[in-house]
Amino acid sequence: MLRRNVRLRREYLYRKSLEGKERLLYEKKRKIKQALEEGKPIPTELRNEDAALRQEIDLEDERTAVPRSTIDDEYANANERDPKILIITSRNPSAPLTQFAKELTLVFPNSQRMNRGSQVITDIVETCRSHDFTDLIRVAEHRGVPDELVISHLPFGPTAYFQILNVVTRHDNKDKKEMGTVSQAYPHLIFESFSSKIGQRTATILKHLFPVPKADTKRIITFANQSDYISFRHHVYRQSGGPKSIDLKEVGPRFELRLYQIKLGTMDQEEAQNEFVLHSYMNTSKKQKVLGE
Repeated sequence: MLRRNVRLRREYLYRKSLEGKERLLYEKKRKIKQALEEGKPIPTELRNEDAALRQEIDLEDERTAVPRSTIDDEYANANERDPKILIITSRNPSAPLTQFAKELTLVFPNSQRMNRGSQVITDIVETCRSHDFTDLIRVAEHRGVPDELVISHLPFGPTAYFQILNVVTRHDNKDKKEMGTVSQAYPHLIFESFSSKIGQRTATILKHLFPVPKADTKRIITFANQSDYISFRHHVYRQSGGPKSIDLKEVGPRFELRLYQIKLGTMDQEEAQNEFVLHSYMNTSKKQKVLGE
């Protein structure tokens, strides 16, 4: 089993390495097409490759005209079955972290929480693979305050690392009596301002934690990005009065996420290549937003 996982992982990384080359070739062919359509001379840097590129353009069809991303490989089977998620904490969790992990099992359908004990991450990841889990989520804390959320897609990745801020659990909310019980219906998802390439990548990682909802579901989960801080909100609604009048009720928990790293591997693979790392120089008002406006 270990040798098979190593082989499959190696094949996946090889496909990922080809993605950059395919994108470069796609850009060259796009420039050739644009020059031909506009009746302009072929760009000087492409004249030596002009004949070969035109031949490839002639052989393209709808399927091969646009390079295929390895994201398609990572989530190729996502629509065939519902997600199955395991939620763990760091070792010796405090009561607030344990409560937060419990509430996350209410947020993510088909998820279950496991007391980690003395188990190491490598063994947990292998157990998840053997039991067909699609994702592993780990929450960590600093001095009793949840401060990190890690989402690792299985079997090969990616793994996204988020900082958690401003956590308000259902347990700590002063209006928890008005919240009622959490609906078990699959929620509709709202993603706001994930327009950049990394933003779309982040939205892909988050949305595949949820199954496809029914059309009449009255449960909504929102991920709203503002200045690279993602606000998580959880609501239910019901019609009141006319057909265009609804009552919206927050059911919690609520928190903010800040993406700081994406790795092309699972949680146990420290040597995995970084796809994205948040650098300190990005955190200025004049810098371009990472996730989008």
